[in-house]
Amino acid sequence: MLGLGLGLQKSTKLGGFIGLLDLFPGAAAAYSLRKLRAAYSGSAVRVRKEVSAVSSETDIGFLSDGSLDTATLLTFASDADGGDVFVVTWYDQSLSNDATQGTAAAQPKIVSSGAVITEGTSAKPAIDFDGVDDFLYGIFSLDVTLGYTNFYVCNVTNDDRKYILASVKNSSNRYAIGVNSLGDYQSTKRSGSIVADAATYSSGQVLLSDNSTPEIYLDGSLGVASSATLNNALVSEILTVGKDSSLSGSGQILGNMQEIILYNTDQSSNRTAIETNINTFYSIYS
Repeated sequence: MLGLGLGLQKSTKLGGFIGLLDLFPGAAAAYSLRKLRAAYSGSAVRVRKEVSAVSSETDIGFLSDGSLDTATLLTFASDADGGDVFVVTWYDQSLSNDATQGTAAAQPKIVSSGAVITEGTSAKPAIDFDGVDDFLYGIFSLDVTLGYTNFYVCNVTNDDRKYILASVKNSSNRYAIGVNSLGDYQSTKRSGSIVADAATYSSGQVLLSDNSTPEIYLDGSLGVASSATLNNALVSEILTVGKDSSLSGSGQILGNMQEIILYNTDQSSNRTAIETNINTFYSIYS
């Protein structure tokens, strides 16, 4: 029965919801605009608006089918200045590694001019990072020696090594995944050495998997791995979503993100099934 549900967001088995993390548990962090775990009782995001330049915030959760409660989001946005709503916190649905941003000017947008921002042919909700100063951050521990497998759903439209996600302990002990000046997805270690390189992307929604070998899969297709390895324990002090891991200088991405799932274990044997689950929901590739 489990195999029949791998590509589904929910199941009718016993009439209950089954999310990706129910099928593949143990994620170290999981950020998404869909519900990923049946037992998760929290919200997807905390959002902020301004009404006559006065800010207020609220949490936005999920509907019974696991999709984002966009009706409540739009009600909240109905009187917002310019019809814009911004993400304060992207909640971690696995543990408690929430990604947040307390500076209003650096908060990415989720509603623009009264409309929920969407991405892809399925027009699912997305978080828009402006490429200038938007990013989210949190405290996070990641030991690379345990293995890792990460999944990203995004449409990044700038290049020059802008970071989808980065973590850092110090300048010589870091992990990041981003895009370089050639429009390739890269995984980097330590002071920026490339350990894997995916095929050149074209503008559009992509599913990116980053495995512990290291390898990068772009929409299910394997990229090129170099001889470099992530052979040192990387215990991160800071995790950033959408920005260079130094928390200073340039590095912000321009584009939309919908889901980031981080496993601090080698999930390569489950990669195809996890990708299928994600792709079934977001309709990213055939």
